[in-house]
Amino acid sequence: MTITYKVKNGIYVNMTNRCPCACTFCLRKNGEGVYGSDSLWLEREPTVDEVCRSLDMWGLEKYDEVVFCGYGEPTERLPELLEVCRYIKSKYANSGIKIRINTNGLSDLIWNEKTAPRLEGLVDTVSVSLNTASREAYLKTVRPKFGEGSYEAMLEFTRECVKYVPNVIMTVVDVVTTKEEQEECRRICESLGATLRVRAFEG
Repeated sequence: MTITYKVKNGIYVNMTNRCPCACTFCLRKNGEGVYGSDSLWLEREPTVDEVCRSLDMWGLEKYDEVVFCGYGEPTERLPELLEVCRYIKSKYANSGIKIRINTNGLSDLIWNEKTAPRLEGLVDTVSVSLNTASREAYLKTVRPKFGEGSYEAMLEFTRECVKYVPNVIMTVVDVVTTKEEQEECRRICESLGATLRVRAFEG
């Protein structure tokens, strides 16, 4: 099974297929993998040791970053994810490699606690999927299992991340938002202390 895979000059980590959302534009609907990877559907969730050994096989010193982003929401396995981060920060401390989490921003609802403080010193960038400029559009597009309050929880998680993580990004997908909506999303990001990135749809 595919635990890690290469995208540009980064190594991506596929730790889970679980996700609390059913986004209308989700890449998982379009195929077995992304960016030329083998299938990202896991036979089972890998252990921390398996993830670390898979990362070591790449020779991480050659790469710019490790990105937690596979066919699922990485923070579904937050304790294990943070263990892997500690391993990377310890073993590759002199390499300059960065750690990024691509997330839907709902980990506070997944774990029923404030999770951003746990990222301090371990994660260099958090990229949160904002996706829409309004609560109503978010619920229709992202379809989170937590329902009402999910949009606000995602915004609050982002606001908290700014306190603990050096670089916080929020993303929208170009085919999901209009130029006007993207500008409104930019204003939302600025109000939270984050930076907006408009992603091209990889369908």
